[in-house]
Amino acid sequence: MFVISILLLIAAVVLFFVGRGNDSRGLKLGSLGALLAGVFSLIGSMLYVISAYEVGVPVAFGKVGAPMTSGMHVKSPFTDVTTFSTRPVDLNLSDKDVIEVRSSQGGVMYAEVTVKWAVTPSKAVELYKLAGTEEAIQQRLVYPDSREIVRNVFARYSSEQGYASDREKINAEIASLIKERLAPRGIDVTTVNLRNVKPSEKLQDQIDSKIQQQQATERATEAARTAKAESDRRRIEAEGIARANKILSNSLTDKVLMNQCIEAYKQAAAKNPVYAVPCGGGSGNPLIVDTKK
Repeated sequence: MFVISILLLIAAVVLFFVGRGNDSRGLKLGSLGALLAGVFSLIGSMLYVISAYEVGVPVAFGKVGAPMTSGMHVKSPFTDVTTFSTRPVDLNLSDKDVIEVRSSQGGVMYAEVTVKWAVTPSKAVELYKLAGTEEAIQQRLVYPDSREIVRNVFARYSSEQGYASDREKINAEIASLIKERLAPRGIDVTTVNLRNVKPSEKLQDQIDSKIQQQQATERATEAARTAKAESDRRRIEAEGIARANKILSNSLTDKVLMNQCIEAYKQAAAKNPVYAVPCGGGSGNPLIVDTKK
């Protein structure tokens, strides 16, 4: 824009002098038009608009200026402005960028992570000096630091904790460390999401083998528990029968047997004519005979 304005001003001067020499009204009007166009172009080259949710970093002759917030700014025609978006940006570490991690036991897993980050406007100058562009910020700062922290955190946990039991705890620890690492550099990490953890084929085979062993152990334990319960039931039942027999044996005295015999004889004699061996007679038990049968 600045170069165009200079060329237009030069053209206006040339047309003016040529028109005056030839006394040409058309060239004079053309000179006036070029002059106006050159002035407006020069003014335009000195104005710069920073859009909403952006921050600008001005650089003039190799010197970096103060950050420019959203709005219209007046700058030198020789100043270049690099803008950074302040909206959150997603860094997806999946597919070809999936992170290969190792547990404290040496098991290999693949972690898929999403890091949501944004430029801190007050730190735009520092980020410009570190990276230069928004894409470079992600590739040089967010990307390598996030991968390093994810690997380091998983290395402190076992394989089972990594892919199953402690995933939420690991996610929180990763988020805390990434925020702590990137915040001083002017990168605001808003969210870290550990989306998926997949064991390697070798680790999956080990997991399946361990599950099968656990299931076999549980079945054996259950069978032993069932057998013990059945044994206890039979023992208790036998003890109960023995106690009942002992009580019955102790309670059947001769007097009790005689009374039971007499009661039985009375009941039978009341209904039908009978004859009987007297209770207590002979060496055997009393016998009652019904003559109608």
